[in-house]
Parts: sequence; structure tokens; C-alpha cells
Amino acid sequence: MQIAMIGLGRMGANMVRRLVRGGHHCVVYDLDAEAVAALAQEHGVEGASSLAELADKCERPRSLWLMVPAGSAVDATLDALGPHLSEGDIVVDGGNSYFKDDIRRAERLLERGVLYMDAGTSGGVWGLDRGYCLMVGGADEAFRQLEPALATLAPGTGDTERTPGRDGEADSSERGYLHCGPIGAGHFVKMVHNGIEYGLMQAYAEGLDILRGARGQEVPAGQRYDFDIARITEVWRRGSVVGSWLLDLTAAALLRDGDLQGYSGFVEDSGEGRWTIQTAVEEAVPADVLSAALYTRFRSRQDHTFAEKVLSAMRQQFGGHVEQSTA
Repeated sequence: MQIAMIGLGRMGANMVRRLVRGGHHCVVYDLDAEAVAALAQEHGVEGASSLAELADKCERPRSLWLMVPAGSAVDATLDALGPHLSEGDIVVDGGNSYFKDDIRRAERLLERGVLYMDAGTSGGVWGLDRGYCLMVGGADEAFRQLEPALATLAPGTGDTERTPGRDGEADSSERGYLHCGPIGAGHFVKMVHNGIEYGLMQAYAEGLDILRGARGQEVPAGQRYDFDIARITEVWRRGSVVGSWLLDLTAAALLRDGDLQGYSGFVEDSGEGRWTIQTAVEEAVPADVLSAALYTRFRSRQDHTFAEKVLSAMRQQFGGHVEQSTA
């Protein structure tokens, strides 16, 4: 199928490449004309110099995927794109938008007969080869139209061991993408996914900080240990119940820089953690671990520990996030 990609940053460009590898044709646009020109050199990719040109080059009904920063950038893009859309077109927001914004945006587009989908996308800078986990919200007809692209972007069944009790043909969730429900449902699931991610990262960071602290002068001499933390994370990757991709990435970072001197420990939060906690409050659901993980990121901007350096290293490893300098 043909699909347009708007936004060619850390994830957008590689999503285009994965789509093209799967036999799809992509029309691309970005505010950075050089990024468009570079990607348009690749087979199966056609560049556009404006949103109007992009819409003109797309077959109807159009399938347009946005990978732009959450918030005002999405609204600005939709405002600029709106006059060039037609009834039956589908617009997908694949960024980390707030699910309540999805509902508002979908209502506006529906007035033009344009369908909207929200696609929580996880995979970071590794998605080109590993595939992207996709959590999708929207109308059934929109999902059906986009499913060929979703199936290509997703990892597929791969070598992940099947969950005991599942049999028959693998459904889409086993292949890495899921229609979670109506508008906003995809970003709701991705929001909670990222909130959990905060908690997992914090648990690793605190545990490794305790291991590092065992060498400190405040520890009684007979109880001091100078642990090789890089090798500990490596052994945990082999059969441990705490093994995960996050641990894999942490082990890789520690192998390159055992004391993480290249990281300040200033840890940003990209919004989803806050929204998860806000939603938990609205639902009166306790979220002690996720709340503490978010507050630790706030504190990291004032006082940096080894634990915060671990968090920074993980964010850089899976998402290409470059931490803010403390200078």
C-alpha cells in the first residue's frame, strides 16, 4: 500500500525504511528539506516539499502517518494538512500524544469526513530491525485500511516463545500490533506502557546504585564489596527472572562506560509518566511505584546520583534521547 509519513526524526525515517522493505510505497515530508531529500534517494520513497504536495502525490483514500512531537506540533500539522484532506482519508498520530487530545482531534477531522487513528509506537531507534510494538485506537474501518502497514511495522511472531495456552493461528497481538479500542485507546495503552517503563527503569537504577554503594567508605570495612556492575548486569541477562530488553541495553551501556561518566544524570520526562499518574488519580487507582519513579526524575534535575546516570543511559540506549547538559 501507499502511505505518507510526516516527520522524519529518530523514528519516522526508520519506519519509512521498514515499510519500504515490506513492499510499501512511501511519500515523505519533514520541515527539514535535507532530511526529505536524503530519504527520497532510497528505493520506494518519494519526497514532498510541502504538505500540499504530499497530499497531491497520495492516492485516495489517503493514509497519512504523523511522527511529530506531541502537543502543539500535532495540532499545527493537522491545521496545515486539513485543507488538503478529503473524505475517506485516514490520519494516524504515531507520536506520544495525550489520549484526551486524540478525542478532540478526531472530532475535528470527522467534520471533514476524515478518519483519525492514534497509534502508540514503541521500538525507539532499534525499530528498523526489531520492529515496532503498536497500540492502536480508532474506528474498525480505519484499522482495516491501515492493517497492511501495521503488520509490516510490527515485529511479527519472531522467536518470542508463545504464551502457554495460546493455540491456533497467531492473532495480531502475538505479531506485535493490537487494535485496543476506539479513539484514544491506543495512546491510553501506550501512556500506561511508558508509566510502567518509568517504574522498571527506576528499579534497575536503584538496585545498581545499591551495588555501587557497597564500595563506599561509609560501609564497614568487613562488609565492603567492589562489584563489577557491568558483569553483574551481564550475568542477570542469562536466565534471571529480572532479565529484559532494558537490562540488555543497560549492560551494553555499562560495558562501554562502567561508571557512566559520560552521563550527567539529568533525566527528562516526556509526558506519558505524568499523564499516567494524572489518570491514576482520576480513577482513584494507587500507583505508588510509578509516582515515585516520576518524582525521582524531577529530583534528578537538582541532584544527580549514579542511579540517575543509569536512567539517562537507558533512555539514550533505547530512544536516542540526548540528556540536557547541567552546564
